[in-house]
Amino acid sequence: MIIPSLLWVFFPIAITLHNLEEALWLPQWSHHAKRFHKPVQPNEFFFAVILVTLLAYLSTFVAIAAPSFWLGRQFFFGFLGAMILNAFMPHLAATILLRRYAPGLITGLALLVPINLTIIIQAMTAGELSWWGFVISTIVVAGLLLSLLPAFFRLGKLLIK
Repeated sequence: MIIPSLLWVFFPIAITLHNLEEALWLPQWSHHAKRFHKPVQPNEFFFAVILVTLLAYLSTFVAIAAPSFWLGRQFFFGFLGAMILNAFMPHLAATILLRRYAPGLITGLALLVPINLTIIIQAMTAGELSWWGFVISTIVVAGLLLSLLPAFFRLGKLLIK
């Protein structure tokens, strides 16, 4: 069984910085990027980002505190993969196609991608994560997060009113 390394705690730090960058600039950016992002109000976006960040912390905590809990580890690794995908699609794609910086790109590429890949490679090298397990976990968690975001936005809008 893989013993979580100190590196694993860098994922919540990296996603916090990434989500902070998004929270500060993405709501304003969304009004100029209607092809890629429905315009969103700051308060509802902040609420959704807080919930996603809390899920990242929870997934990390479960993976570290209960390393033998297979589903918890798979969720953690899937979250890592989903955040790698997020750095490229939509952030990098939107930046290129709109020729305008998409908030979250720098922290996604400079923090999330290298930290998450290092953790994933470490787990694969230790034999605790297979390539297919990682791919499936990433698809499942990315799909779950994408399906939860609209509900998080609506919930934020309702609670903030």
